[in-house]
Amino acid sequence: MDRLKTKVAAITGAALGLGRATAIRMAEEGAAVAVLDMLEAEGTALAAELSARGFPARFWRCDVSKEAEVRRVIDEVAAHFGRLDVLVNNAGVSGANKPTHEITEAEWDFVQAINVKGVFFCTKHAIPHLKAAGGGSIINLSSIYGLVGGPDVPPYHASKGAVRLMSKTDALTYAPDRIRVNSIHPGFIWTPMVEHHLSAAGDLEEGRKATAALHPLGHIGEPDDIAWGAVYLASDEAKFVTGSELVIDGGYTAR
Repeated sequence: MDRLKTKVAAITGAALGLGRATAIRMAEEGAAVAVLDMLEAEGTALAAELSARGFPARFWRCDVSKEAEVRRVIDEVAAHFGRLDVLVNNAGVSGANKPTHEITEAEWDFVQAINVKGVFFCTKHAIPHLKAAGGGSIINLSSIYGLVGGPDVPPYHASKGAVRLMSKTDALTYAPDRIRVNSIHPGFIWTPMVEHHLSAAGDLEEGRKATAALHPLGHIGEPDDIAWGAVYLASDEAKFVTGSELVIDGGYTAR
């Protein structure tokens, strides 16, 4: 219950899926949690749910693709809780699922603005607060498709490859400040994003079975599988871990 005691964590895309699970597990482990998302009803409800359980939590509406908004929100989080120790860059979209030669510039830019620039903006404006705290942890959600290729969603795969290398660059840049930066690479996890992706491709249940079979363990993951990885990277248990790729994929990339 105390793995993150006294720490303050800001989590983007925290209203649903991986972000929601991470917010809950971090709160249960003692962190004060800033729930950042565009989904106001869901984000407010999660913050209220955590507060009702006695955990310090508050919701901020935040569009990670807008730098001025990110700066304001991150500053408000640090002011409200008194510090910032952990940033989880989880907000993301999958985008258009078409071959590269059919992707429009607008479709490409939409994904990069959230998945790549969003990580950049949040990291940029969290760094001064992490330095002020004497160090901290940045956890960037990449993907198995930041490690291996796949013949679909080109903008998404490109964005997750970028997140992987951004994590390593920032790990080296901010190591002297005791700020650790790592990426998590989930396999297919049963979240609204994956459900939407499979539904768009055809029969949902058949798609789920086929996708589960891609993983040597034989099933799709659950949001908590990723949340516990984030808790570890945020905790002092991971004090010697930076520039690393935490792959949580049921064996997908082990082939």
